[in-house]
Amino acid sequence: VPLQLDPKGGKIITQYEMTSIDPSYSSDPLYAVGLPKIDFLGIRNLSILEDAIRLVRFHRHIDIDIEKIPLDDARTFALLAKGETMGLFQLGGSGMTKYLKDLKPTTIHDINAMVALYRPGPIESIHTYIQRKHSPHLVSYLDPRMKDILAQSYGVIVYQDDVMLIAIHLAGYSWLEADKLRKAMGKKIPAEMAAQKEKLADGLRKNGMPDHNIEVLWKLIEPFAAYGFNKSHAACYGRVAYQTAYMKANFPGEYMTALLTAESGDIEKVAEIITECTRMGIPVLPPDVNESHAKFTLIKKSADRHSDTIRFGLETVKNVGANIVEALINERDRGGKFSSLASFAERVAHKDFNKKSLEALIKCGAIDGLGERGVLLANLDLLLEYNRESQKTRAQGQTSLFSGMPAAHASVFRLKDAQPASKRERLQWEKELLGLYITEHPMQEYAERLKRRKIMPLKDVTGEHRNQMISIAGIISGIQKITTKSGEPMLFVKMEDASARTEVLVFPKFLAQNPARWQEGKVFMVRGRVSDKDGIAKIICEEAHEVV
Repeated sequence: VPLQLDPKGGKIITQYEMTSIDPSYSSDPLYAVGLPKIDFLGIRNLSILEDAIRLVRFHRHIDIDIEKIPLDDARTFALLAKGETMGLFQLGGSGMTKYLKDLKPTTIHDINAMVALYRPGPIESIHTYIQRKHSPHLVSYLDPRMKDILAQSYGVIVYQDDVMLIAIHLAGYSWLEADKLRKAMGKKIPAEMAAQKEKLADGLRKNGMPDHNIEVLWKLIEPFAAYGFNKSHAACYGRVAYQTAYMKANFPGEYMTALLTAESGDIEKVAEIITECTRMGIPVLPPDVNESHAKFTLIKKSADRHSDTIRFGLETVKNVGANIVEALINERDRGGKFSSLASFAERVAHKDFNKKSLEALIKCGAIDGLGERGVLLANLDLLLEYNRESQKTRAQGQTSLFSGMPAAHASVFRLKDAQPASKRERLQWEKELLGLYITEHPMQEYAERLKRRKIMPLKDVTGEHRNQMISIAGIISGIQKITTKSGEPMLFVKMEDASARTEVLVFPKFLAQNPARWQEGKVFMVRGRVSDKDGIAKIICEEAHEVV
């Protein structure tokens, strides 16, 4: 087989085109080489499950075999029925969540069906599936012979396999012919679908189906030419979806910690997960030198799952390198927790531990358990000098800077007085170094004033409000300025409140009224119309007032 390097990424690929590799893709099978084509999908949720299972083993001493969990778990189905789907494989998103709340699934087959139906084309049948599940008297079959094929799905065609079996049992297709029908649907080629329609109709007619029913059946089959799933694919996805729901329902702290770690590179996603943790009653706290590991860290105070807390990992702090984090954790594992500020300053030893990294740890709150942030920052140089002297002493073979000295000498490590950091400063530092407000959100300061107005929380702004006028309030967290085709400036303004984030579009005409007022860190009330282009709800600004 002739090979080459992929020009896009340098991987080794065959020089053959896909249509000449597999006979099923070739217009002339005689020219097909006969190599199989396999798609390997990277599913991050498998890593999330693995990490969550590891955390359960570590904290609860329970070994979970994810392939042997019960498929009738009441907590899992209750979670899905309530629409608590954030962070689940295939089942998240407002549309799917709404359908799951309507469906209230009770079996794994319901989940498989939802995975298959929530796609362009098959989604036309999703309401029928939900109605028939709750009202069995509505279940009907176009032909009695279809009952054996569609009984599990309440008479609704859900999978490509359903279409193939109907063709075999009602139209006299062979398995090979049925597979050609499946491929015709998958390729979405109109000419091939038209030929298959005629062939299927002939077979159905010969086997006793009336022309009217044939036409109705084809209208049910035709949507699968868009994005129909085969049953095995849906079952695999459905099983992983169920597994993620099971872990979230039964081991919430472990699952959400694993989810945060997996999404740690995406601040928007981390913010969304933290909001969900808050709703679940799981506090997410700043990093802590005595509790945090490198990644997001689950803290269990007791066996009760309701006592779970999650700490930011030390590697999430900007300006603190992985080598410093490793040295800090290794020292904590070796000598125990840092009992005091002097203990921390004396024991953390790494050549890269400098003013920038210590300042970052202080500002983000990682040393709050050992001292107040404002006071520690005012004594930054003293702390660094103490750290350097400690390392020199250690290098000379002494176990402590004050080994062999009277206890009174330890008093030389005395912090000078300083003003404590203000709440605004603490929040600003958290945002700067962790990417998010953690201990509190600045918008909470305005909660009472905004309560009297009809302000919609950002978490409630969805595509369902399309073209509606709404009022929101939030702090500006980012501004992108662009030039329109007509040469005029406009803004994409990112705003956030304590519940979520959204984007506000400020078009040229409105921007021209007062362009200077749009600045990061300011709090605004905005009234505008909801747009959900590309499925993402945004607000087109028509009024804006700064909140001071």
